[in-house]
Amino acid sequence: MANVEQVEPKKGPSLVIQLAMLLAMTGAAIGMGWMSGGYLKAAGGPVPVPVAPENEGSTGKAAGAEGHGTEAGPALVALPPITTNLAAPSKIWIRLEASVVYDAPQPSAMTEEIHQDLLALVRTMKLHQIEGASGYQHLKADLEERAAIRSGGHAKQILIRTLLLE
Repeated sequence: MANVEQVEPKKGPSLVIQLAMLLAMTGAAIGMGWMSGGYLKAAGGPVPVPVAPENEGSTGKAAGAEGHGTEAGPALVALPPITTNLAAPSKIWIRLEASVVYDAPQPSAMTEEIHQDLLALVRTMKLHQIEGASGYQHLKADLEERAAIRSGGHAKQILIRTLLLE
């Protein structure tokens, strides 16, 4: 008879070590999520825009007349609604109502230029580019970048009031 050695299968790590590694990885994932959430909460957030009072009294009017419009506060200007079709699929229509926050009051011609530039940008977008929350964030970032370039850095933020796709 031949002498046959029985080969034992190789054993992996024990069940206790596997569970310990699972708990360690879960703890690390929870910690990283908590830290990144705290970072995002502190880094971003709505920026309060101070609004000038409507009735400044006689001293405010006199100072404005002498200073030749040196009022240097943020200004919120509503853009006309943008209604157009997307680049692809061309049967999808978009309606975007937005406002621009300027660092100081700007001429209405600049607002009209920003409106036309944003209209041109929206016409080139495709539906898959604006799907979901990240698509919305990318759209808002693109709109803000385009407005800042067109205004020479005076447009600080774009506030999207309505975004409808049909």
